[in-house]
Amino acid sequence: MNLDLSGKRALVCGSTQGIGKAIALELVHLGAKVTLLARNEQGLKDVLAELPQNAGHEYLVADFSDYKNVQFKVGKYLENNTIDILINNTGGPPAGPIVDADATAFMAAYQSHLLCNHVLVQAVLPHMRTKQWGRIINVVSTSVRQPLKGLGVSNSTRAAVAGWAKTLSFEVAKDGITVNNVLPGATKTIRLENIIQGKASKTNHAVDEVEKEMLAEIPAGRFGSAEEIASLTAFLSSPSAGYINGQSIAVDGGRTTAF
Repeated sequence: MNLDLSGKRALVCGSTQGIGKAIALELVHLGAKVTLLARNEQGLKDVLAELPQNAGHEYLVADFSDYKNVQFKVGKYLENNTIDILINNTGGPPAGPIVDADATAFMAAYQSHLLCNHVLVQAVLPHMRTKQWGRIINVVSTSVRQPLKGLGVSNSTRAAVAGWAKTLSFEVAKDGITVNNVLPGATKTIRLENIIQGKASKTNHAVDEVEKEMLAEIPAGRFGSAEEIASLTAFLSSPSAGYINGQSIAVDGGRTTAF
């Protein structure tokens, strides 16, 4: 199996913590050079310090709440650099019933997910097409298969990203570029902690009770780790995954009941 990413550069979004950071570390392990992208510069510096020094790893500061800011920052970077692997990843929208969501919440979510993903693809695609090789991987959610209760804005946004990605996969496959979605289930991250805390607060239940309820829905009986999400993402980034295209693959311990 060829997992060697030597000579490839990956742009990893949301890479200061959680799943994004785990993906960056795994891609480096396989030989890629990474460019970290997030809004927290100190967090980016901290992650960069964990990577092998003088190995060509870099970072960019951009705010995903403003897709034009992301478009500008990455556009300037690509004037002198190229990207072979794009990992679209950013934090999910706040939890809550869809009927209570303000219209601005949908606009903000679409901007930080769909629009930022789109302008990033437009930026990196010319080089990928020239090389006739590229990987575009979107870290989304199992909600694209089965909407999750209490995550109305997120469900709507994730579904839009999945539809966009599937359409894109049709259009770029002939250029040796694959587009796939990784669908994390309940994964030990700050976002999961916030969701659990929110449910506990709204229901007046203890955090431990909420955790037990969530775990009861997962056949594996545990939460996933960021490293497990990173492992699939790294494989999809590799030469061996060249014939996997347009897929949405869940990493959720079997929680999703849909095929």
